[in-house]
Amino acid sequence: MTEGDVAAVLRDGLVVTLKLAGPPLVIGLVVGALVSLLQAVTQLHEATLAFVPKALALALALALAGPFMFATLQGYAHRIADHIVAVGGS
Repeated sequence: MTEGDVAAVLRDGLVVTLKLAGPPLVIGLVVGALVSLLQAVTQLHEATLAFVPKALALALALALAGPFMFATLQGYAHRIADHIVAVGGS
């Protein structure tokens, strides 16, 4: 396994990490900003008002993006296993 192969595996790992973490983080950020804006406008500062909508939105995002995330992680695991077999065979 050359340095280029190692760099490609590391790059793929970072891309997979972004694909898996990106959707829930963006959803949490958007919902958190909207809730903060609502709290600032209404001057209602309740801790549960900030937590519950984010938790529900994240659960919905994970339910909707779950198959995509699983397929992405499964494909990456197969590529890593193929690299391990290729290195072991040489």
